[in-house]
Amino acid sequence: MPLVLIGGLIFGFGLAYSQMARPEVVLDFLQFEDFGLVFVMFGGAAVTGLTFFLAPRLLGRAPLTGDTFERRLKSFDRNVLLGGGIFGVGWGLSGICPGAAYASLGIGNVAILWAIAGMFLGAYLQGRWWSRSASTEPVAAGAD
Repeated sequence: MPLVLIGGLIFGFGLAYSQMARPEVVLDFLQFEDFGLVFVMFGGAAVTGLTFFLAPRLLGRAPLTGDTFERRLKSFDRNVLLGGGIFGVGWGLSGICPGAAYASLGIGNVAILWAIAGMFLGAYLQGRWWSRSASTEPVAAGAD
C-alpha cells in the first residue's frame, strides 16, 4: 500500500508540475494554441511503453502481487467507442480528466469539485444503467 501512495503522489506531482492539472492549459492544448502538453503525453507514453516492454523481461513477475505478466486483450466494441466519446466530450468541455481533477484539487482549484461530482454522478448512472440492462437480458437456453 505505501508504494501505491508514493506512486499516486508522484503522478499527482507530475500532473501539477506539467500544468496538466490546470484546465485552462489543457483547453489551450485542445484548441491547438499550446503544444507543451504533447511533450508531457509523449513522455508518459514513452515511459509506459518501455516499462511494459522491459518489466516482464527483467522482473519475471509483478513485484507487488507475484503474478506473472500477461497481455490482457480487451474487445473494441460499441461500449468502448461510446465511453471514449463521452470521456472526450467531457475532457473537451471541462479541460480536465479524472486523474488531473484530483491533482487540480491538490493545487487549490476548489471549483474542480463540480467536475469531480459530475464524474461520480456519471459513474453512478452508468453503473445503474449497466446493472439494469444486464438484469433484463434474456438468458440463453442451456446456459448455467
